[in-house]
Amino acid sequence: MLNFSTHPPTLRLVVIGAGTMGRGIATAALQAGLATTLVDLAPEALEAARTTIERRLQRAVVSTAAGLEAFRCSTNLAEAVREANVVIEAIPEIEQAKIEIFAQIHACAPQYALLASNTSTMSVSTLAQACGGSDRVIGMHFFNPVHRMALVEIVTGAATSQETVADARALCARLGKDPIVVRDVPGFVTSRLGLLLGNAAMRLVEEGVASVADIDKAMRLGYGHPMGPLELADLVGLDARLNNLRSMLTRSGEPEYRAPAILERLVAAGQLGKKSGVGFYAYQGDAVQGLQPLLGLNGRVEHL
Repeated sequence: MLNFSTHPPTLRLVVIGAGTMGRGIATAALQAGLATTLVDLAPEALEAARTTIERRLQRAVVSTAAGLEAFRCSTNLAEAVREANVVIEAIPEIEQAKIEIFAQIHACAPQYALLASNTSTMSVSTLAQACGGSDRVIGMHFFNPVHRMALVEIVTGAATSQETVADARALCARLGKDPIVVRDVPGFVTSRLGLLLGNAAMRLVEEGVASVADIDKAMRLGYGHPMGPLELADLVGLDARLNNLRSMLTRSGEPEYRAPAILERLVAAGQLGKKSGVGFYAYQGDAVQGLQPLLGLNGRVEHL
């Protein structure tokens, strides 16, 4: 078993993908004192990620100097994972891309390394097959923003060993996360429920039942959610949400997971949520400035 309790860290964690989730996972690892390498093929993505992570570390209890000293960026996956103890894949929800990444990781990482996917919908068993049926492959589904959200969904595939589950639990503890363990079924627990709620909210907007703001308000005040389903979709990224729905529809075959037309239109227009400055809401930096302009004053879809 891997020992995540050593100080200073003797383990190296590698995160594949410098997008929103990859940056968040790397930040959490650095805050926990783990030596961390962030890998992406795009140098500009790594540079943007470094800026974001540095800003987060400045706000954290961990000193920036200590955190950044343990932080590396790389465009060379094979070199980065060669001495890794833990590899966490955090690329977009595109099955073939994930399969190819896991095949590369398996070819280059040590046999003892914990190989985890941040997938929210993909089959962990399928990813393990790309690694020759390795029992070291597991799902570790983090939540956005990673440095604040406590939950991690640990997903066990058909070949996942109990030692691998124990290592994933230990890593969660080191990162200050509180995990649940679920079987490898389409959407697991959180995506299976969350995607349906988001779809229902978007269809309420399409039907003109209520405004974007009022739908979110209803779920915050009526059900105690920290944010409404449309706010959450903007935070996750509407393109990421669309990828998740397409994956879930393919895996489950259930029509409830078909993406609403409004989501397809917003993504096609490049309006991806908070990261692009406009989604269901319009943003100025981190602050909401109003509703999506094309929705009109009442926040309903008739003006799209």
